[in-house]
Amino acid sequence: MFDNFKKFALKGNVLDMAIGVIIGGAFGKIVASLVNDIVMPLLTIITGKIKFEDLFIALDGNSYATIAEAQEAGISTINYGMFITSIVDFLIIAISIFIAITQIGKVQKKLAGKKEAPAPTVKDCPYCKTSINIDASRCPNCTSHLDLESNSNSNSNSDPENNKNDTDDK
Repeated sequence: MFDNFKKFALKGNVLDMAIGVIIGGAFGKIVASLVNDIVMPLLTIITGKIKFEDLFIALDGNSYATIAEAQEAGISTINYGMFITSIVDFLIIAISIFIAITQIGKVQKKLAGKKEAPAPTVKDCPYCKTSINIDASRCPNCTSHLDLESNSNSNSNSDPENNKNDTDDK
């Protein structure tokens, strides 16, 4: 059982996923800091000094200065300011992932376009149209002599009957 678990855990996909989770956690901390320390304070200034983390509704109908006061009193709250902060978090992460994926796609397209086609390894016999090795000097099917300098249709003698089964009679 341990061997099966070891095979599973050491597969490339599992390791890739584990690395992705770790990087994702670190990225989440960076985004949370960006939202809490930069974006939300700027929104507070833009919206007229409203602190989003202090926006809440006390469910008992009374008014409390902070969420901490309401929670100390044992009152449940709807923290819509924190929800707004979470939405901003999500939007920043979604935009970042979108940009990263589109850039990776562009790089992959460029790399795919730069791959050269492999050199041909076969050619067609100009007489019987059989696929043969590109270095062949004689067709193994019809036994015609092939011009080694050209890969297909440009033999010096284009008449298959004159070229076919030509032997040296010296």
